[in-house]
Amino acid sequence: MFKYIILAIFCIHTFCGTAQSRKERKQLFNSNTNYEIQMQGVGQDGTKVFKIWTFGKKPDEAIMQAKLLAIRACLFRGLPGSAETNATPAICETGAETTHADFFESFFTVGGNYLNYVNITTDGIPSGQDRLKVKGGYKIGLKIQVLYDNLRKAMEKEGIAKRLDSIF
Repeated sequence: MFKYIILAIFCIHTFCGTAQSRKERKQLFNSNTNYEIQMQGVGQDGTKVFKIWTFGKKPDEAIMQAKLLAIRACLFRGLPGSAETNATPAICETGAETTHADFFESFFTVGGNYLNYVNITTDGIPSGQDRLKVKGGYKIGLKIQVLYDNLRKAMEKEGIAKRLDSIF
């Protein structure tokens, strides 16, 4: 009898643990931090060019997610360095996303103002190595150019980011 109780507890624990890990993976898959960036270089007139890898159930969804996450990376995470470029710190200070939640909620809506600062340099839906079928959707690598200086000026104008000349 004792063996059956132990077996039942083990089975319930295993089943619940598996369900929880699936839920956590799904949340990570859809999160705003689930992306990778490879710097390509600094573009002309205050732009940053990089490849961003994102996930989506369909390629079109992954492309829209890439645009949004490219701006989020510039604002809240910063951009990594490469052989040709230095690392770029985040435009906004830590906690700015929660402090200015109303602004960012409207800024990042579907078709929101964040799109004014994104130029896609990849034409169409990526193929080959830039379009990978993964469990639950696609992983897309998209070459994007962000109008970084314009984005910084807009955040300074809104009072979200400190002006660079105020540091000195």
